[in-house]
Amino acid sequence: MIQALQQRDQQFHSLRTLARLDYAGPEGKNGFQEVILVQRPDRLRLETLSFLGAIMIVTVNDQEILGYLPRDDIFLRGQRSKENLRRLTKLPLPLEVKEVTALLLGLPPVNTEATPQVNGNSLTFPAADGDQDVVDFETNDPVPTRWERRSAGGETEISVKFSDYTPARAGLFPLRITIESAIQKRRLDIRYQDPELNATLPANLFSQQKPPNVKELPIEALRE
Repeated sequence: MIQALQQRDQQFHSLRTLARLDYAGPEGKNGFQEVILVQRPDRLRLETLSFLGAIMIVTVNDQEILGYLPRDDIFLRGQRSKENLRRLTKLPLPLEVKEVTALLLGLPPVNTEATPQVNGNSLTFPAADGDQDVVDFETNDPVPTRWERRSAGGETEISVKFSDYTPARAGLFPLRITIESAIQKRRLDIRYQDPELNATLPANLFSQQKPPNVKELPIEALRE
């Protein structure tokens, strides 16, 4: 199992895809189309779409996080941090950017060089602050089906399910990723449509220029 994780970590580097996202949380339920671009380890672009075009464009690179809301004529800028990423996207993921990019590529964000504890079809890795990462392999294929981050007290903080695996040139890839935080009472279901893996993605896709006559605000100004 650890060899399978190490191999997959080397197989998947970038992603460009359209996706269907279904969100449920304290604010209610919503479904929308999303363009997702990922370049490991730390570059991300998300475009939330409507019938009339983009509602929000988020870009993340090694320096900053930017958000553009065309309907509101607002441009948001902030330091790259897990707090700002959560404020801007509302994703139930209190994770570092490199962990988010790994998850979106179907990779549990664990240190594959560490020595895990083996318990049946599960691997348990040490994480920061006394947390633990648990990776389950629940099928006959050598692919992860679930990743959980558990606190030092044993509480599950985040649970991510990888499913609907399909053959790809780089290896088996999950077309569905379900992210859940029982603590936040939030759930996000991502269904990829025709994902393109390991394509060359230009660096300028992961940045934005502030349009003229648009108000700029710090991401920290957003309510969580």
